[in-house]
Amino acid sequence: MRAPYQLPEAVLLSSHTVRDQPAGPTSPAEIPFLETLEHLKAFDDEINAFLDNMFGPRDSRVRGWFMLDSYLPTFFLTVIYLLSIWLGNKYMKNRPALSLRGILTLYNLGITLLSAYMLAELILSTWEGGYNLQCQDLTSAGEADIRVAKVLWWYYFSKSVEFLDTIFFVLRKKTSQITFLHVYHHASMFNIWWCVLNWIPCGQSFFGPTLNSFIHILMYSYYGLSVFPSMHKYLWWKKYLTQAQLVQFVLTITHTMSAVVKPCGFPFGCLIFQSSYMLTLVILFLNFYVQTYRKKPMKKDMQEPPAGKEVKNGFSKAYFSAANGVMNKKAQ
Repeated sequence: MRAPYQLPEAVLLSSHTVRDQPAGPTSPAEIPFLETLEHLKAFDDEINAFLDNMFGPRDSRVRGWFMLDSYLPTFFLTVIYLLSIWLGNKYMKNRPALSLRGILTLYNLGITLLSAYMLAELILSTWEGGYNLQCQDLTSAGEADIRVAKVLWWYYFSKSVEFLDTIFFVLRKKTSQITFLHVYHHASMFNIWWCVLNWIPCGQSFFGPTLNSFIHILMYSYYGLSVFPSMHKYLWWKKYLTQAQLVQFVLTITHTMSAVVKPCGFPFGCLIFQSSYMLTLVILFLNFYVQTYRKKPMKKDMQEPPAGKEVKNGFSKAYFSAANGVMNKKAQ
C-alpha cells in the first residue's frame, strides 16, 4: 500500500542520489551548491543514524510520508521559527504594529476546521479499530492503525502551521505574549511529533491529539468569532476555556500513566518520555499560575473588556495564550 504523503520524486532524487550522478562538466557556480548538498546529505545521515540508534527501527508503515524520512525539514523549520522571532522583533522595533484582522480571521477559521477534521477522524478511526482506552498497542488494529497514523501526520504538520501564532504576535508587536513557555511549547511539540510519527504513529498516541483537537475547536472558533462585533453577545463561554485546558492536561497524564500501570506492548520508554515532557509543562504552568494568580490577584476578572476589543491574533485583551495543553492568561 503506497503511503499518502510523499516527497516529490525530484526532491527525493536530489537529496539521496547526488553522489550517484554521472560525472560531467560542472561550472564553477555549481560547485558550492553541490558541496552544500553533500554536506546536508552527510548531516542528514548522521542525524538519522543517531536517532535510529537511540530509538531503534522506525515504523515501516510511514516510510516515504512527507517530511518524515529526514529530520532536516523539521529541524530547519524550527530554526527558521526561532530566527523569525528574534529578527522579526528587531525589524518591528521602530515600525507601527500591523492589524492583520482579515488574515487572522482566515487563520483562526482554518485551524478550527482542521481541528474539527482531526477530531472526527480520530474518533471514527479508533472506533473502527476497537481501540482500548486504557492502553492500545501499535499493530493490533490493522488498517485502522494506518488511518489513525494519517490523522496524526496532520496533527504533526499542524504544529508547524501554529508557528504563525507567534509570528502574528511579532507583527502586531505583542511581545509580552511571546513568553518562554509559549516558544518552548510550540518549538518542542513540532519536533516531538516528528519522533512520534516515525516510531509510534498510532496506538496509545491517539489520545492527546484527540483531546487537543477538541480544545482547539473551542479556542480558535472563539478567537475567530471575537473579531466580529455582532457575535460578542454570544461569546459567554470564554472563562471555561482555561478549565477545559486543565481537564485536558489531567486526562492526558492519567491516560499515559494507565499504560505504565497496565502495559499492553506500547513502548515503555515512550510513555516515560511523554510523562517527563509533561512534567516540564507542569513546572512551567505552576510557575505561571503562582505569578499570575497568587502574586497578582485579578480584580473582578480584570474588568475584562467586551470580546473582540483590542484583539491580538484574534484574541481579546485578556488573551489566553494557548500552547496545546497550557493556557497562558496575560493581563495587559
